[in-house]
Amino acid sequence: MSIDPRHYDVIVSPVITEKATNLTEFNKVVFRVAPGATKPQIKEAVERLFDVKVTAVNTLVTKGKEKIFRGRKGRRSDVKKAIVTLAEGQTIDVTTGL
Repeated sequence: MSIDPRHYDVIVSPVITEKATNLTEFNKVVFRVAPGATKPQIKEAVERLFDVKVTAVNTLVTKGKEKIFRGRKGRRSDVKKAIVTLAEGQTIDVTTGL
């Protein structure tokens, strides 16, 4: 099982928030992913990079919002996240990195 460099383009970073940390109790891990990434691509990338078995992938797109910084209007970027459900007994320690 070789690691394709494209897998690193699919998975951008892990999401480390209180809500994402609570999901680990249910064998779920949250990642920021590329905007054009599909569920099969995300599943394959996680399985190859972390050597785990993925049972489901759910995705969501958080729309960027208007913000004012130092009197100038700006817009945050849209963010695509993937909630990856792992098989029973599988874990990923996202704090260590790759």
